[in-house]
Amino acid sequence: MGGQGEPANGRPNRIVSIKVLLADDQAMVRSGFRLILESQPGMTVVGEAGDGATAITLARQLRPDVSLIDIRMPELDGIEVTRALAGPAVKDPLRVVIVTTFDTDEYVYGALQAGAAGFLLKDAGPSLLIEAVRAAHAGDALISPSVTVRLLQQLAPVRRRRGPEAKSILSERELEIVACIAKGRTNQEIAAELFISLSTVKTHITRIQEKLDVRNRVEIAAWSWETGIPDPHGASGYLPPGTKIRAGRSEDVDPV
Repeated sequence: MGGQGEPANGRPNRIVSIKVLLADDQAMVRSGFRLILESQPGMTVVGEAGDGATAITLARQLRPDVSLIDIRMPELDGIEVTRALAGPAVKDPLRVVIVTTFDTDEYVYGALQAGAAGFLLKDAGPSLLIEAVRAAHAGDALISPSVTVRLLQQLAPVRRRRGPEAKSILSERELEIVACIAKGRTNQEIAAELFISLSTVKTHITRIQEKLDVRNRVEIAAWSWETGIPDPHGASGYLPPGTKIRAGRSEDVDPV
C-alpha cells in the first residue's frame, strides 16, 4: 500500500510547480489573483508589481514560469512590458499573459505581436484565469473566447490563399488537426475525435507549428481562417463566423 500522499501503486502524485508574477496597479486585483492562483496545488505567486518598470525588473530577477500583466500601468504599459520580456528580440523569453478590462483590437493585436502567450479579460472568471496560467506554462496560448471569435473573424477576409499551394503545406491528417484546433478542441478531444493517441496529437501539432512557422494553436487557427482551409462551406470543421470558441477545461491542459 502506498504511503501518505501516494496512490495505491506506490508512485507519488505529480504536481506541476508553476511560479507566477503578478503586475497590476491595483493592489486589490493582485490580492484577488493571488488568492485564486494559490488555491491551486503547485501554483505560487513569487512576486507582485504595481507598475511596468518594476514588473520587468522582478521578472528578470525571479524568472517566473508565467507573468500576468495588466495593460494600463504606470511607468510602462503591459504591451511594452510584454515586448521587453517575451518579444522577438528577447533571447530567453518569458511567458506573459495579458489580463485586462479593456477589450480592444489595438490591445489584442499589440499584445500578441509583442509576444504574449495569452489575452484574458478580468471578468473571465477564476477558472479561465487558472487555465490561462496552465496553458502558458505548457507552451500553449489561451485567449478569452469572445476575443478569439472576433480576432479570427477579422483575420478571415484579410488574405485568402485558397488552392493547392496552401493545401500542400500540410498533410491530410495535419489538416484534420488544424480543423479541430480552429473549432477550439483540446488535445484530448482531438485524440478522441480522430482515434489517435494524445502523444501523436502533440507530435502533429509540433510539426504543424514548424511547417507554418507559428508559435501556438491560436496562430494555427488564424492560419486556417486566412487560407480558407478547410472549406468554410464544407463539413470539414472550418469555424464559421459567429461560432463560439469553447475554452478548454483546465484539466485538459497537459503539463510539461
